[in-house]
Amino acid sequence: MKAVLQRVLEASVTVDGKIVGAITEPGLLVYLGVTHTDGPDEVAWTARKIWELRLLRDERSASEVDAPVLVVSQFTLYGDARKGRRPTWQAAAPGPVSEPAYDAVCAELERLGARVSRGVFGADMRVASVNDGPVTLLLER
Repeated sequence: MKAVLQRVLEASVTVDGKIVGAITEPGLLVYLGVTHTDGPDEVAWTARKIWELRLLRDERSASEVDAPVLVVSQFTLYGDARKGRRPTWQAAAPGPVSEPAYDAVCAELERLGARVSRGVFGADMRVASVNDGPVTLLLER
């Protein structure tokens, strides 16, 4: 499982001209990618890291300041562009595997106490954000 975490002042996801998920205060925008071997251990580890990692101002975590989290599915995190001019997506899990894992990470974040907004799995999304810092970090398990 891979996640790109961005500290943001605000962020939103739009599908078909409608905002489907948004945070309007400082928090985290998370792009989440799932590979074939990800299971419950990766889900739990990733959610806990997102929630407890001290990325916000004054070295605070989202859990410490009750910051919102916007999670967007992102299979392209598993793209491989080492050869040729066209990336391959072989390491990305297919929808029947990755969608439940994505949902599980969101559910685990909520169980931990996070206010979670979501994109729409598999949709053509427009993501807007105001990166704070800028701070962007790659998590990989």
